Amino acid sequence: MSNYGPPPGSPQDPYGQQQPQNPYGQPASSPYGQQPYGAPPAYGGETEKGFWGSLFDFSFTHFATPKIVKLTYIIATVLLVLMWLAYIAIGFSANGGLGVAALIGGGIAVLLYLCFTRLALEFFLSVNQIRSDVSKRLK
Repeated sequence: MSNYGPPPGSPQDPYGQQQPQNPYGQPASSPYGQQPYGAPPAYGGETEKGFWGSLFDFSFTHFATPKIVKLTYIIATVLLVLMWLAYIAIGFSANGGLGVAALIGGGIAVLLYLCFTRLALEFFLSVNQIRSDVSKRLK
């Protein structure tokens, strides 16, 4: 190797010191001084935040959707079953025929609502996964 400096594209200066690099592998400095490193990191950030950290991240660099989906589905299931039981109780206390209708029809309604809730939550998760995959490919 010659003493005339580093080869072109080398991240080292003539004195053998490592220069800082930007995310694209190019030296961070130029004849005009320090250059900015470019855009901030894509969504997802460097470190993963917990549930509360993602929920109150006002910069939207961490998403709370994957952490909230399970809790939302559990809450939706419990509320639907409680409402179904309440309709059954009201139906049997008012008139026996309404209680049987609430028992059968309400069960079908609960299953349909759970299906729609599940579809909506899976849609949100799939959009979030697409966002995650795209941001990883762009890095």
